[in-house]
Amino acid sequence: MAVSDLAQASTARSSAGGGRVEIARFTVLALVAVLSLLPLLAGGFLLYSLSLCFANALAVLSVSMLVRYGGEVSIGHSFFVALGAYAVAIVEHRLGLSIVVSLPLAVLLGAGAGFVFAFPSRRLSGIYLAVATMALALALPEILIGFEKLTGGFEGLYIAQDLIPGVAKSLQHYYVALLVLVLVCLALAHFRKSAQGLALLMAQAQPRAAEAMGITRSWARISIFTLSAALASLAGALTGFASSTVSPNSFTFFSGVFLLVGSVVSLNRLSLPAALVGGAFITLVPTYLAQAGDWVPILYGVALVVVTLGANAGDLRRFLPRGSGR
Repeated sequence: MAVSDLAQASTARSSAGGGRVEIARFTVLALVAVLSLLPLLAGGFLLYSLSLCFANALAVLSVSMLVRYGGEVSIGHSFFVALGAYAVAIVEHRLGLSIVVSLPLAVLLGAGAGFVFAFPSRRLSGIYLAVATMALALALPEILIGFEKLTGGFEGLYIAQDLIPGVAKSLQHYYVALLVLVLVCLALAHFRKSAQGLALLMAQAQPRAAEAMGITRSWARISIFTLSAALASLAGALTGFASSTVSPNSFTFFSGVFLLVGSVVSLNRLSLPAALVGGAFITLVPTYLAQAGDWVPILYGVALVVVTLGANAGDLRRFLPRGSGR
């Protein structure tokens, strides 16, 4: 069966479940409408938190995309997020250009860095790839501090330029992040039904059948990691723009772990509601647990276990004796 045939079959299945699709679309439209009108009722810290939430939702989507299409886990996606954030800051400081220029540049840098990492590690999978990405997360703070003249060292860099002069910064940060998040979710929904998306899924689920059609698994891994890294870098650019500052303290080893937790909390789904749940979890939970100190990673771990067990409750029931759930 050709990839085009798979695309037609996928479209047919989508048509068969038209009722559920319409409900999902209505839910998403209602959610976007509420979020679009929210600045009329709220402001200050809430808008700032939601702007970061939207940016983190994009980062969560980048990890979920790697899981969905590549079947792999990354602990080091904070590296690509930092790349995008620092791209925005450095372009402003060195060239005096706004996010209109630095945003697409951040995407290109993320894609390039993702390809450079994915090509030599294309034969790694599972725990081996996770450990390789973990090396990126561990090396990141040292890299940012080592290139002090470029990155600002411990103090970091400040992002001051406005996208639209005369408009409040909080509104700029909020609506730009929301718009990009919605557009990315629409693009991912289209990608899932495209021949390219189905080819990546086939390479993961049926590698032998995919190779018979000329789709090698190594090519699929390189492609999806490159796309995922580009999306993570886009998220980083929006994070830097929304927070107005970037520093090594914002991109530690645990930043990559928290992104993975957010992906699990969102059940690795590539939809707007799921991304918002994951983004809100990794944005708001640390805020309200700030006084917990060193307990925050432990609480994240507990939440990760609870969500994982809850999401797989149906599979766990198969291992229980019959009648034990009565």
